[in-house]
This record gives sequence, C-alpha cells and structure tokens, in this order.
Amino acid sequence: MSLKAKPATGGTSRKFDEPRMAALAESQLRNASVRITAARVKVLAALLDAQRAFSHQDVQDAFADMDRVTLYRALDCLTDAGLAHKIAGDDRVFRYSAGAEHHADCTPHHQHGHFKCTRCAKVFCLDSIAEAGLLQNALQETLGKGFQSHDIEFTIKGWCADCAQ
Repeated sequence: MSLKAKPATGGTSRKFDEPRMAALAESQLRNASVRITAARVKVLAALLDAQRAFSHQDVQDAFADMDRVTLYRALDCLTDAGLAHKIAGDDRVFRYSAGAEHHADCTPHHQHGHFKCTRCAKVFCLDSIAEAGLLQNALQETLGKGFQSHDIEFTIKGWCADCAQ
C-alpha cells in the first residue's frame, strides 16, 4: 500500500512504483551503513515516494500488518541515519519525510522549510526555496560570524491545493 498524497493539481494519486522505490530504499540504507530490514525498506520506500510528510499514524494505517513498535523503531532508525527527517508540528504530532541534508561530518541536518495546511494538517517540504547555503549566509549576516545552524524550523501556514478548492 502506498502513502500517496494527491497531486497539487487535484485528481487521483500517482501510481506507487514499489520495486523501484524498494531498490532505492535498499541502496540508501546500504550507503548509510544501516542494517537492511524489511520494515526499514518498506517505510523508507513509502517516504521516498511520498509528496508530503506523514505522521506515525498515517504510516501505521497504511501498513496495518506492521507492529507499532517495529514502525517506531524503523522511523527512529531512518531519522538517526539521516535518511528521513522528523518535523515537529504545532499540533504536537511528529511527521516524517524522506531525506535530510548532511554536513562534512556526515551528521544529518534539517535545513529547509515546510508548508502546513491549516485545514487538513498535511505538511509539505519546501526544499527548493530554502537552500541551506542561503539560510546559513542570512544567519551569519544577521548574527555575525561564528553562528551555525543545525536545524531550521521554518513553517508557512495556509491552505493546500486540495483544501483551497
């Protein structure tokens, strides 16, 4: 089962390419030197294919055959390895999305903003408008040299394309 969001243009969900996403997930786990398990591959593949961030409950609903503890452990492992990032919501619900940026020391850094729909509570990553270098430059210009960010919590709130219609 896929964790697909509807495309921004509305309509039906994209088709989940499970074999391709599973292969990509396995490759990323291997490159991050993380033990490959069926749960990690399944969860990472779904996050890689997702168009938005998902809560633990969203993933649990999609993978009803997966034990809750196994799911928590898989999400924690993916987050710790920098293969996914955890987004804290003002509703006290964490959401997960594939990917994180890495610095030279190979530690994951979450360096982009998010859009949260205030009607349906879906969260979307804004990778293209918040390049880490630009944000780091703005931080140093404002606060002076020596300041370095490791996480950015930048959220734009509004209505997603589906809710705005």
